[in-house]
Amino acid sequence: MMKQSDNSGATVMASATTQPAAAFRLFTFFGGKTVRSWCYQLLLALLLTGFSYWLYSNVVANLHAQRIATGFGFLHQSAQFAIGETLINYTPQDSYARALAVGLLNTLYVTLCGIVLATVLGFIVGIGRVSKNWLLVKISVTYVEMLRNVPVILHVIFWSMVIRNLPAPRDAIVLPGGFLTNRGLTFTVPAAHSGWLWAFVALLVACTLSLLLSLVARRWRERHGKMLPTGRIRLALIIGLPLLAWWLCGAPHELNRPALRGFNFRGGFNITPEFTALLLGIALYSSSYIAEIVRAGIQSVPKGQLEAARALSFSPWHVMRHVVIPQAMRVMVPPLASKYVSLAKNSSIAVVIGYPELANISNTMMSQTGQALEAIAIMMVVYLIISGTTSLLMNLFNRYVAIKER
Repeated sequence: MMKQSDNSGATVMASATTQPAAAFRLFTFFGGKTVRSWCYQLLLALLLTGFSYWLYSNVVANLHAQRIATGFGFLHQSAQFAIGETLINYTPQDSYARALAVGLLNTLYVTLCGIVLATVLGFIVGIGRVSKNWLLVKISVTYVEMLRNVPVILHVIFWSMVIRNLPAPRDAIVLPGGFLTNRGLTFTVPAAHSGWLWAFVALLVACTLSLLLSLVARRWRERHGKMLPTGRIRLALIIGLPLLAWWLCGAPHELNRPALRGFNFRGGFNITPEFTALLLGIALYSSSYIAEIVRAGIQSVPKGQLEAARALSFSPWHVMRHVVIPQAMRVMVPPLASKYVSLAKNSSIAVVIGYPELANISNTMMSQTGQALEAIAIMMVVYLIISGTTSLLMNLFNRYVAIKER
């Protein structure tokens, strides 16, 4: 009997000691930093999901109460409004989806043109900021300070008013090959012919081949320490290949010249006042910031390398081309990516001057259908994709110009 009671007592004591140990392990598990972090994040995600569902159901209920339709089915309905400037064929009988496509293409078009123009102007002014010429430095500083301290919307309105106050077509300002009026810039272009199309395709092929040759020359220089003389070959490709395609297609030389007929010019190619004002506004504003980015990038290059390049009898152009710019690009690319994204979003300011880009057409669509949430959601997704794509491309370029560790 005594032995049995001892065994039962030992069992009770063992169970009593294992229960606190198990409880301690459970407390330690849930009291760990990692587990607590995951629990907090899960709780926050559940709260956000619940709040989003409540907000969505509340909005849908209110819209139904006001007899406002929801969903994206309206995109297949006829738009019933005209668009003054299109890159693709469009009529008022086309759908809202087609109208949004027109606005998207106009947005991409002005964004790409703005990026190119702002980059060229920014590099010119940025290099002028670090020049040894006193007058050039002062002009560059004045350019930067005057443009970047004025809101971009005022830039766009200013250029719109300037263009609107130009002479009428009957009193047009005559330019070499074109005319400048309050209806925009009209200039001579080649007449429609398949030869010009094939010449353009050949130019794209030549640029691609030139880029590949540049990459091959760079790899060769990294491996063997010698430069391949590819400059003349690339120049011959870019000039010769389009000329060859143009000649093989019959060497068309007819031109489409603008001529005054009635109250406006007919023929040629016209750049509208709205597009010009928007392009100049966002490009000049962005170029002032890009100029400062270029200046900072150039000044980040050690002066010893500049002195070494000059000691090797490099010309100022070769010092800038082969020593300064390649190293400065590693500093310039990240802020340039941010500025390009900002330029793309600034294109929505076109709504104040009537240029038919995405935001302008979306506003018209909202006023006709009343489906503002869907239209705003489409704009948000489109601008998110544009910004994300721009950032991705600039990140890839940043990898290309980054220093490769061996």
